[in-house]
Amino acid sequence: MSDTQDRPATPAINAVLRTVLVWTGIAAAALIVLGGGIGYLVAGAEGLWSGLAGVGLAIVFLALTPVSVLIANRWYGKEMFATVFFGIVMGGWLLKLVIFIVAIVILRGQSWVVPEVIFLSLVAGIVVSLAIDAIAFSRLRVPHVSDVVLPSRNPEDDPDS
Repeated sequence: MSDTQDRPATPAINAVLRTVLVWTGIAAAALIVLGGGIGYLVAGAEGLWSGLAGVGLAIVFLALTPVSVLIANRWYGKEMFATVFFGIVMGGWLLKLVIFIVAIVILRGQSWVVPEVIFLSLVAGIVVSLAIDAIAFSRLRVPHVSDVVLPSRNPEDDPDS
């Protein structure tokens, strides 16, 4: 039996990553309401748009990593899995860096941006995402070596012994 036939069809971590994305979506809805609402109360319409921009950036940045890992895991069990996986994940991180630089350059010169509101909205999004990740991964029930099939102890069942 070949090594790829012994492996499960998908890595065990995929279920956790999907859960993280669902919780991030729910938290994003709450952050949009809170960030936009508080921004509006503090600085009017400019605060509203600043709060929404900060939360939007946080959501994009924080969702890109689990999404890129889920996409990369589609090649799980294939010959070039490690190369494809790290290429996709590192490409996602590079994309985040480019988006961040472009967003800062574009938003820096806008008259409607309230720096304190956009900053606090972005920080709130990051803190909530880190809390979601910490809770999801602390509840993770995957063995340390989740995707490995061990040989049987019975010598009759193991052709290599």
